[in-house]
Amino acid sequence: MILDDKKVSVAYRCPSCGKGVISVIGVFSLSGDMLKLKCGCGKSELVIQRSADGGFRFTVPCFICPNPHHYRVSRQALFSKELFSFGCTYTGFDTCFIGEHQKVLDALDKSAEMLEGLAADAGVDDLDMLHRGSPELAADDPMIDEVIRFTIADLRDSGELYCGCGDKEKAAYFYEFLPPDFTDLRIYCAGCGYEKKVPITGTESAQAFLNADELRLEPPAGGEKTDE
Repeated sequence: MILDDKKVSVAYRCPSCGKGVISVIGVFSLSGDMLKLKCGCGKSELVIQRSADGGFRFTVPCFICPNPHHYRVSRQALFSKELFSFGCTYTGFDTCFIGEHQKVLDALDKSAEMLEGLAADAGVDDLDMLHRGSPELAADDPMIDEVIRFTIADLRDSGELYCGCGDKEKAAYFYEFLPPDFTDLRIYCAGCGYEKKVPITGTESAQAFLNADELRLEPPAGGEKTDE
């Protein structure tokens, strides 16, 4: 069965109240730059943003991790599959469901059973107690690390990450936080040596980095700039 390419159901489970949040969205509702799916409790929201290549970026709350996860999906995949899901990188639990309405509802019910089992195993009855605390340094925060990895890969795959490599196949991108404060992120290409420093001090600056439409690396101090 192939879905009507005009609409699809999207759902997630609120990490604060545990309620399943579901909405039917259509291609026209996604014609803008951003769409938000909010829980009735007012404490969480799923955000869908258009990417430069015509696909979509999802920012999805997680009922285990303190910060949301970020995913990228093509327009074709979004409107063509009966059901697919995004999972938490650290636990494997599905955090978002997309597809045919009844199948999404069934997936939400199944996630509720898994969440109840997880809470029972952890010996807690409050969902907020499942959330892990955030480290003080952005460099030590696995959620921010995930945002960085996702954004670099997203920009690379969409052709919006530029360096000095004439042959993009030779480009190899890496990143590191620089001492002594570990608040500057250095993104660099091992192929040509081009680099870019971006201040990342917490979740807000990481979110700003996530929303970047392009990233242009420059030759290091004292280096010579070559044609891209």
